[in-house]
Amino acid sequence: MRLSGYLSRLPKPPARNLIEQIVRLISESKRPVLYVGGGCSASGDELKKFVELTGIPVASTLMGLGCYPTDDELSLKMLGMHGTVYANYAVDKSDLLLAFGVRFDDRVTGKLEAFASRAKIVHIDIDPAEIGKNKQPHVSICADIKPSLQELNKILDADGLALDFKEWRNELDQQKVHFPLSYKSFGDAIPPQYAIQVLDELTDGEAIISTGVGQHQMWAAQYYSYKKPRRWLSSAGLGAMGFGLPAAAGAAVGNPGLTVVDIDGDGSFLMNIQELAMIRIENLPVKIMVLNNQHLGMVVQWEDRFYKANRAHTYLGNPDYEDEIYPDYVTISKGFNIPAARVTKKAEVKEAIQRMLNTPGPYLLDVIVPHQEHVLPMIPSGGAFKDVITDGDGRVSY
Repeated sequence: MRLSGYLSRLPKPPARNLIEQIVRLISESKRPVLYVGGGCSASGDELKKFVELTGIPVASTLMGLGCYPTDDELSLKMLGMHGTVYANYAVDKSDLLLAFGVRFDDRVTGKLEAFASRAKIVHIDIDPAEIGKNKQPHVSICADIKPSLQELNKILDADGLALDFKEWRNELDQQKVHFPLSYKSFGDAIPPQYAIQVLDELTDGEAIISTGVGQHQMWAAQYYSYKKPRRWLSSAGLGAMGFGLPAAAGAAVGNPGLTVVDIDGDGSFLMNIQELAMIRIENLPVKIMVLNNQHLGMVVQWEDRFYKANRAHTYLGNPDYEDEIYPDYVTISKGFNIPAARVTKKAEVKEAIQRMLNTPGPYLLDVIVPHQEHVLPMIPSGGAFKDVITDGDGRVSY
């Protein structure tokens, strides 16, 4: 039996007249922005070429991280609920939204009628079911992104358009200055964002990163640099807690020689902790960095913000011994014959992560972080850019 996939059912290559319409819209635009998703994961080179030819800034979905290097000056990093202020600002103020390989999901758009409300929309996606499903485009092409970008690049290259979006980019650069990703430090406590920044520095942004689901997932998306496609592995819209560890194992098998790190939360990690046995027996060099706040952190954040901090079984520790770390992942890991350590002070983080990276084979680092931390920025569910939250945490009453 042979099951046909999308490739066997794709329409003919993008029609020349549609490609020319897109080029015309770009040439008429003053404030364009690229909105790229997982559909661009096999088109990184073509996307880079398109950005070189046009100078259009790039905002990425969670699944699109790495399709365009997040450390590039034209990158706006991630947009959406926990995206950067400047990425969401760009979409809100844009007059042309180039949506490539995306599905306009609710975690990106928030209030649909307010999303890119000033912009003409171009939507290119491989799935016909996604075209016009949530947001009606002005120009749409049902096709793989790769040949579509190749055709766009050919025309842009041949026409030699004098595109100048310097004023628009300067405006966005000001937003980057005024609203950078940031966090606070409290004494010796380890900010989870800091631990990820240190990992990024020590791996030069070249590791394959997997995650579970929750706050740690969003911080990993925000604070690690993704320079290439498929270096970021996350279940995203599926919301599968426990995804990080088996995904990291698969990445290690498929990419020998590359550093693979599962940035996990204590709640997500517990969902598939039995895979430590497989990782040990197969001697896979998976590094596990657990950001352990003893809570289901993302649910706690919503409890803090919207439910007056009422807790509904979101504390994962032992209520009879709150001074102890429970479960003890270091002891559990050693029970699988996997080296492990715990770090509790900010000053010790860099040395601990370096030791994890230098240790051959698998390794678990239990990083104890405050449960009061919130993932920011945040646009509440169903909200619009004007509703963005940029400060506060669980130490404040709402």
